[in-house]
Amino acid sequence: QVQLVESGGGLVQAGGSLRLSCAASGRTFSSSVMGWFRQVPGKEREFVAAITWITWITGSTDYADSVKGRFTISRHNAKNTVYLQMNSLKPEDTALYYCAATRSYAGWGTDRRLRDFYADWGQGTQVTVSS
Repeated sequence: QVQLVESGGGLVQAGGSLRLSCAASGRTFSSSVMGWFRQVPGKEREFVAAITWITWITGSTDYADSVKGRFTISRHNAKNTVYLQMNSLKPEDTALYYCAATRSYAGWGTDRRLRDFYADWGQGTQVTVSS
């Protein structure tokens, strides 16, 4: 059974940092594109960041403009885990954050920002940033 389990969310003041983790199990994820999305009530789930399994290429990560320079996505294949380091947090970063994974050997095109590109999803972890 494929599972993605997010952790690390919580309440933080503006300007603070959090590190989200996503532990994957049930299959091999080392050749999957891994992504983070977020959603607030009443809005669509939006792309935050993604990292390809082709980690040796230039441009192996991608970020939404709203988080570029503040968030960093990384992966540890041996641990089947992907991380999202979030610095300089703002109240507008408040959302439920989801981890997602593609099938193996997914490409690295612009569709990495689309929800339908991902096959497996976690249940989400809440991030709340107070002003």
